[in-house]
Amino acid sequence: MTVQQIMTELKSMGSDSIRTLLMKHGIKEPLFGVKVEHLKTIQKKVKKDYQLAKDLYATGNADAMYLAGLIADDAHMTAADLQTWVRQAVSQNISEYTVPWVAAGSPHGYELALQWIDSPDEHIAAAGWATLRDIVALRPDTALDLPALKALIARVVTTIAAVDDRVRMMMNSFIIALGSYVTALSPDAIAAAKKIGTVIVDMHGRACKVPDAVAYIDKAKSKGTLGKKKKMVKC
Repeated sequence: MTVQQIMTELKSMGSDSIRTLLMKHGIKEPLFGVKVEHLKTIQKKVKKDYQLAKDLYATGNADAMYLAGLIADDAHMTAADLQTWVRQAVSQNISEYTVPWVAAGSPHGYELALQWIDSPDEHIAAAGWATLRDIVALRPDTALDLPALKALIARVVTTIAAVDDRVRMMMNSFIIALGSYVTALSPDAIAAAKKIGTVIVDMHGRACKVPDAVAYIDKAKSKGTLGKKKKMVKC
């Protein structure tokens, strides 16, 4: 499929009600308002396509950008590609899911994530913490730098109250992921979550709630899935 064919199909799948809903959840124009389930029908046709994913992302259309993440060939994404993507990821679903998914599956994700979390731009810093979240959920513990991750836990404890809302949200997600997927650091993540306490994020009137880190990690323990890695994070 070509970019034009896909954009035409996306436009036909768009819905004003979904578009309005997505915009309330931090998705920025332009977008058609396409449900993820409909994006996945195109994903099944395309499967993976490195160049097509980049071309779709470059349209700036939020629906196309999300689809780009689904069909991206993560292993072939260059550091420059990912830097371009994160700069353009102004919608929350793109900065906190699409870009982190692809970065975590690339050879450059960890190095870039450590750069991104230092960014003064809220959406880039949020993408960095979300990338770290996805990396610890995917990679075996033997492939992780556990001392460095433990140091990041301490950083979250000391800085989470002062950072921007979306960064705070992704820091909390990072703590949950560490506690749930990295067995050796689970006690440290729980201790950090207890020190942090309730994480408050302005949801701008939406019904969404910030997940309670201790409760989420305890749930993984009770289900017997503590330390069990994900096969994929894209959804």
